[in-house]
Amino acid sequence: MILKKARVLVVDDDTDVLFAVRLLLKTEVQEVVTEKNPELLLSLLSRQHFDVIFLDMNYKSTLGSGNEGLYWLGRIREKDPGATVIMITAHGEVSTAVRALKAGATDFIVKPWHNAQLLETLTAALEPRPTGGSRPTAPLPPRRPASFAEFELLGQSEAMQEVFYKIEKVAPTEANVLLLGENGTGKELVAQALHKRSFRASQPFVTADLAAMSEGIFESELFGHKKGSFTDAREDRQGRFAAASGGTLFLDEVGNISLAQQAKLLTVLQNRQVIPLGSNVLVPVDIRLISATNAPLYELAARQEFRQDLIYRLNTVEITLPPLRARADDVLLLARHFAGLYAARNRKPVPDFEPATLQKLREHHWPGNVRELQHAVERAIILAETDVLRPQDFRFATPPAPVAAGPAPEGPLHLQEVEKNTIMRVIERHNGNITKAAKELGLTRTALYRRLEKHDL
Repeated sequence: MILKKARVLVVDDDTDVLFAVRLLLKTEVQEVVTEKNPELLLSLLSRQHFDVIFLDMNYKSTLGSGNEGLYWLGRIREKDPGATVIMITAHGEVSTAVRALKAGATDFIVKPWHNAQLLETLTAALEPRPTGGSRPTAPLPPRRPASFAEFELLGQSEAMQEVFYKIEKVAPTEANVLLLGENGTGKELVAQALHKRSFRASQPFVTADLAAMSEGIFESELFGHKKGSFTDAREDRQGRFAAASGGTLFLDEVGNISLAQQAKLLTVLQNRQVIPLGSNVLVPVDIRLISATNAPLYELAARQEFRQDLIYRLNTVEITLPPLRARADDVLLLARHFAGLYAARNRKPVPDFEPATLQKLREHHWPGNVRELQHAVERAIILAETDVLRPQDFRFATPPAPVAAGPAPEGPLHLQEVEKNTIMRVIERHNGNITKAAKELGLTRTALYRRLEKHDL
C-alpha cells in the first residue's frame, strides 16, 4: 500500500499533461500537486516533502535539448540529494533522458505513456532502498526505459541505450527497418517494440520465419493461394502479406532466401501488391516492414548472393543489436531478471547469486547471447539445490576439440562419451538454445537437462 501513502509533485508546462496525471493519480496516491512553472520548484520543496517528483525535460526552450530538465534536476538534488525524480521525456529524447539518469534521476517515462506503465514506474520508484532506512546520496544506476518492460528488452549498457534510442526515434515512422545481429540477441523483441510504439499498434503484427520456408511453400505462405492451385490447396488461404495489411510484417531470417525468392519479394515490396497462387488478381497490401537477419548481407551482396536493390528496400533504417559479450554490464541485470521470471514460473523462491557465480557469468563468452543466458538461468533454477545459485549450477557446453581425420580408434567406444559429445555438438549448433537442441535430439527439455547434469555439462 506504499502507493496510497505517497505525495507526488508533477512539474510540466503542458497543462494537458498536468490534468491527465492528476486525473490518473488522484485515486492512487495520497496527494498530487501539479506545477506549470519550474521556477517555483524550490519554494514548493521548501514548504513540503514529496515522495516522488515527475519533472519534464523541456520548458520554454524550443530546442528540445532537455538541458532545462537537467538544470532543474541538479537544483533539486542540491536541495535534497536523496530526492526521487522521474523525468518526463518525448520520443527522440531518450539519449538526453539517459544523461539525466547518470545525473541522479531514478527513472524516466516517455510521452505518450500507457497509464499502467506510469503507475508501474511510480510504484518501483517508491520501493524501499536497502541503505539502512535513508535514501542514498549517490546517483542510482539507470534502469531500462519502463516503456520497454513489456518486451523484456533490458539493458543499462551504452550499446543497448543506443538501441532504445533508435527504437523510440524510428517506431512512430513508416520507415522499413532492418535488424542485424547474431542469433539470440533479441531481434524479434525489438520488432515487437517497434510495432507497439507505432501508429499501427492496434493492427496485426505478423511474423514469417523465412528460414523455415522451402522454395515450394514460399509464395503460398507469403502471398497466399487459391483453392486447387496445387495438390494440397483444399481451400483459399490468405498469405502473410495480406494478413499483416494495415499493420506490421516481420520477416525473420531474410538473409537465408534464394535469389529467386529475393526477386519475388522485391517485386511485392516495390508494387505493394501480391498475386495469390492460382489467381491473376492483384491484391493491394499496406504494411510496415521489419526484417531481421544474422547473415552478413553486404558481404553476400558483394558476392552477388543477395540483391543490392532488395537491401535498399529493406533498410531505410538499420538497427544492429550488440552481442551479449559486448554488453557485459547487462549480464547480471538479465540474469537476475530471468531468475525472478523462472523462479515464479516454477513456484520457487527468487534465488540470490554467489559473488563467484556472478563473476562466472560475466566472464562467459555467451555464443548464444541472451537466449543462451536465459536457458542457462532456467536450468539453474530447476536443478539448483539451494536458494543461492552457485558457480556449479551453471555448466556451459563447449564444443569438443576437432578430431583429425583418420582410421577409427582401436578399442571399444564408450557410450557415455558418445552421448556427451553428441549433446555438446547439438547445443553448440543451436547456439545454446535448449529447446531446439532437445527437439533435434528427440528429447524433452527436462530429459535434456537431466543428461546435462549427468555429464556435468
